Amino acid sequence: MKTTYYLYTLIAIGLACSWGCESDLNVNPQSVITSSSMWQSEGDATASMYGALAQFRSAIGSDYIRWGDYRSGYYGDALGSQASYQDIYLNSLDDQDVGTNWAALYKAINDCNLILKYVPEIAFSKESDKQFVLANAHFIRAFSYYFLARVWGDAPILLSGFESDDQEDLFPSRAPLQEVLNQVAVDVDAALSLFPSNSAGSRKTGSMAAANMLKTDLNLWLYKTQNGGEVALQTANGAINQVLGNSDYALLNDYESIFRNEANEEIIFAINCERDEYESGFVTDWLVAVQYVNDKSLVEEFIKVGSHQQWVTFTDEFESFLYENPNDSRARVSLDFYEEVGNNRFKWINKYLGEWIDNTRYFTSDIPIYRYAEALLFKAEIENSMGNTSAAMGYLNTLAERAYGQPNHYTGELSQNNLDQIILEERLKEFAAEGKSWWDLIRFGEVFERVATLNGRESEQNILFWPVNVESINGNQNIEQTPGY
Repeated sequence: MKTTYYLYTLIAIGLACSWGCESDLNVNPQSVITSSSMWQSEGDATASMYGALAQFRSAIGSDYIRWGDYRSGYYGDALGSQASYQDIYLNSLDDQDVGTNWAALYKAINDCNLILKYVPEIAFSKESDKQFVLANAHFIRAFSYYFLARVWGDAPILLSGFESDDQEDLFPSRAPLQEVLNQVAVDVDAALSLFPSNSAGSRKTGSMAAANMLKTDLNLWLYKTQNGGEVALQTANGAINQVLGNSDYALLNDYESIFRNEANEEIIFAINCERDEYESGFVTDWLVAVQYVNDKSLVEEFIKVGSHQQWVTFTDEFESFLYENPNDSRARVSLDFYEEVGNNRFKWINKYLGEWIDNTRYFTSDIPIYRYAEALLFKAEIENSMGNTSAAMGYLNTLAERAYGQPNHYTGELSQNNLDQIILEERLKEFAAEGKSWWDLIRFGEVFERVATLNGRESEQNILFWPVNVESINGNQNIEQTPGY
C-alpha cells in the first residue's frame, strides 16, 4: 500500500533531506547526513534509500514530462496559456526556462553517493536487504545520469557524497557525454549484480526487471544515437529477454485499468504519488478548470476538472492521430473530450485522474516509468533492428491485439524501415503523456521530420539538448553553457 511504502520517507526527511549549499553550487548540494549523525543501523540505511527515491521523484516530478514530451510538437496551450512553456513547445529554449535546472537530480545523486559510501559498513539482519538498498542507490543514480546525458549531454560526474562546503571537487566541470553514458552503464550493471531475483514485490522501487528495462533503454539509445554498434544491440536484447521471461509481469487485457488500478502486473517501475505526501506536478496542468463548465452537474461524471487553470493539452493534430483508428481502445483513455451545449468543446489528457473527493481533485495517480507494454515494443524494435521483421511483427501484434481488439493486426511483407515507422507510431499512441515521445522521435531518427518547429534545423549546434540554467553557471565558475546556447 502507498502509506506503508512511504512511512520510511517521513523518517528519511528528518534524517537525510536537508541541504545547505544548493544556491552556491547548483550541482553538488551539501547534506546534513554525517557519519556521526546517522548510518548507525539498518533502519538508517533503509530510510535513506526511501529518501533517495523521494528525492528522485522530486527531481522528475514536473520535469519528467517537460523533458520527455513537451518538445515533441504534440502539446500546446489548453483553455489557458502558460508563458513558461512556450519556449519548450517551440524549441526555442534559453537558460532561464523551466526544466533547465539540474540541481534536483544532483541532490538525488548525492543521496545515492552517501548510501554507497556508508551502507556497506552497516550490519543488516539479512544480507539480501543490504544488497537491495545498495542496488536501489545504483539504480537511482544510473537513472539520474541517464536523464542528465539525454537532456544536457555533457554533465558533471559526481561519485563521492558531499557532506560539507569545504570538500575538494566542490566545483566540478562537465564531463563528456560518452563518459556520462558510461557511468549509467556501470551503475546499471552494479544494480543488477545486487538486486535479489525476487525484488519485484514493490513496483515503486528499483528491481531486477526495472534495471533491465533501463539497461535495454540505454543500449537502444547507444545503438541508435551514439554509434553503439552490434554490442549495444545485443546487450539490449539480452536485457529485455530477462524482463520478458519474468512471470511477475504481464500485459493487462484492458488498457484503461493500467491507469485506474495501480497495483497491476503491467507496471514494472512507477513513481509513487500520495495524498498529503506528494502529488504529481505536471498532471495538475492537464484537466479542465471548473469555472469554464456552465453546467456543474457535468463535473467529474462527464468532464474531469483540476485544481487550477488548464495550461496544457494535446494539439488538435495529435488528437487526430490518436483517434485515426476508430477501434483503438487507447484513444479515449489518453485524451477524452466533451462538448457542453452552447459552450466549449472541452478536452483533457485523461490518464492520471487521481481522486475526486468532496469536490477536490487529489493528483495521487502513480506515474508509470516502465510498463510491460514497453518491454514488448522494445523487443519488437530490437528484432527489427536485427532484420527479424517476422519476429518483430509478432511482438508488435501482441500489443496491437489489445489496442484494436483483433489478432494479427499487422500482416503482410513490410520493409525494415516501414516496420520501424509502425513501431514508432504504436509507441506514440501507447505511451501518450508518459514522457516517451521526445526520446522516441530522436531514437528513431524522426525528430527533425515530425517536429514542425525543428524542420530544417539539423545543423544547429546541440539543438536537441537543453541549455544549463543560469543559476548553475553563476554558482559554479567551472560550468560552461551548452555550446549553441
